[in-house]
Amino acid sequence: MTREVVVMTAWRGRRAFRGYWLALECAPTPTVDGVTGWTTREAAEKCGLSQHTLRWYERIGLLDRVSRTADGRRRFSDADLDWLLLLSRLRATGMPVRDMLRYAELVRSGAGEAERVALLRGHRERVRQALLEQQECLKLLDAKIGNYCSRIESRGKQGRN
Repeated sequence: MTREVVVMTAWRGRRAFRGYWLALECAPTPTVDGVTGWTTREAAEKCGLSQHTLRWYERIGLLDRVSRTADGRRRFSDADLDWLLLLSRLRATGMPVRDMLRYAELVRSGAGEAERVALLRGHRERVRQALLEQQECLKLLDAKIGNYCSRIESRGKQGRN
C-alpha cells in the first residue's frame, strides 16, 4: 500500500475525541529512541514559511497529517519539509491555494498524472506571462534610471565648465 493510500485511508478514518481529530490508522507510537524530526518552528524556518502557515496548511489538507510527540507537538519529517518547500515555491509563483489543494489531492490519490501535468503546465504558462510582464517593467525602470543618470551627469559637466 502506498503512502498516499494510507493517508487517504487515515483521512477517512478520522474520529473526533474531545475536540481533536485522530487518524486512527496512523496513530503515532512511541519509540525507544524518542521522536525525531523538526519542530514547527524549525520547519517554518527551513521552508521560509510562518508557523501559522504550516498549521493552516495541515488544517486545510495541503499537508498530510504531521506526526506528533506524546505531548501532541508536531514533528515534521524530511519528506514533510520537501513537500512544504514545493508548496512554498508554488505559492511564491502565484499558484492559487485551490490549485495547490487539487494538486495535493491528485498526488495523494496516486493517480491523475495527466491532470497533474495539465495543472502544472497551466500554471507554468501563467508564470511565464508574469515573467514577461516583469521584464517589460524592468526595461522601463532601466530606461528611466538611464535617463535620470544622463541628466545628472550633464548637469555636473555644465557646473564644471
